[in-house]
Amino acid sequence: MLLTMLGACIPNPDRPDSGYRPPRDRAEPRWRDDRPRADPRDDAPPERYEPHRIDERVSALPAPPPAWQARPVSADAATIDTTTYLVRPGDTLRAIADRTGGGSEAIARANQLPPPFVVRAGQRLTIPGGRYHLVRAGQTGIAIARAYAVDWSRIIAANDLTAPYTLRVGMRVLIPGTAGGVSAAERAKAFTLDIDDILTGSEPALAANQRPAQPTASPRRVLAPTQALAEPAQLTSGFAWPVHGKIITRFGPGASGEKFNGVNIAVPLGTPILASADGVVAYAGSGVPTLGGLVIVKHGSSWTTVYANASQLLVRRGQAVKRGQTIALSGDSGQASRPEVHFEMRKGRTPVDPQRQLPGI
Repeated sequence: MLLTMLGACIPNPDRPDSGYRPPRDRAEPRWRDDRPRADPRDDAPPERYEPHRIDERVSALPAPPPAWQARPVSADAATIDTTTYLVRPGDTLRAIADRTGGGSEAIARANQLPPPFVVRAGQRLTIPGGRYHLVRAGQTGIAIARAYAVDWSRIIAANDLTAPYTLRVGMRVLIPGTAGGVSAAERAKAFTLDIDDILTGSEPALAANQRPAQPTASPRRVLAPTQALAEPAQLTSGFAWPVHGKIITRFGPGASGEKFNGVNIAVPLGTPILASADGVVAYAGSGVPTLGGLVIVKHGSSWTTVYANASQLLVRRGQAVKRGQTIALSGDSGQASRPEVHFEMRKGRTPVDPQRQLPGI
């Protein structure tokens, strides 16, 4: 009898006259997956994660624009014809370049002159023709490449530039020709940065007798964008993983033929990203659209590490950092499809597989 009365008091959702009404104040979930769920201890990311887009809202410490924006370049290169030059007593390669309008690096390369590029009186040199840009104070390789709508890597090759790719005020840079069909203005508008550009072409030109600025441990000091930065000479610590999580993209060629220069590590939003080794911040910003919030640290001995897809940047260019120091917070900026950290290691310009350099993550 008692059970019968209780049953009459409990609304039955299967009966239209039961008075049952579903609750109205439940918010729709951010994503929905009606398939059977895996073990909750499984740390695999959701199948249908909806990214929290922050490409245009990467938070960073206040800093001036990078040198290639602060000191734009005018495309005013002078064109010269190929000639020969008879070396006079007292001539230097730099003086010959100034006299002929050519570039000292291009002249050395054309005549197979080894360092330190000594010339002898009576020597006949070939002066290669072409367009030569005169480098001014504060100009960078990136800004020069943008002005002429030519890949910076082609300018490096044409001038036989080597690490650390330092430009000098007064040097003449040979600008390689561009393919026809598209105007220089259209190519310049389409110019996009990549990691290699920043590693080799982001530092402003040094004037005669000018020394690069030394790094600082304080984020309160803001280095002028047109001031060159001194890099560490030697690696002073070992390397460690910047975060711990599941590697979802591995180094090397992908299934569709693309090449991955690093690894992608899945982590929750806002996870601290740690400096992999002692070093100096060479770049902190969001100038590479595909990578979003980006920090690049140079460590000496030609080593560089790259940290991308961050939501918040906690360091500035010119700041010294220690291994294990928090330099950013993880996010899903750039082309990330979920919260993750894109991590690269490079020796010179060559990407290196982090999983071959570091212990298991």
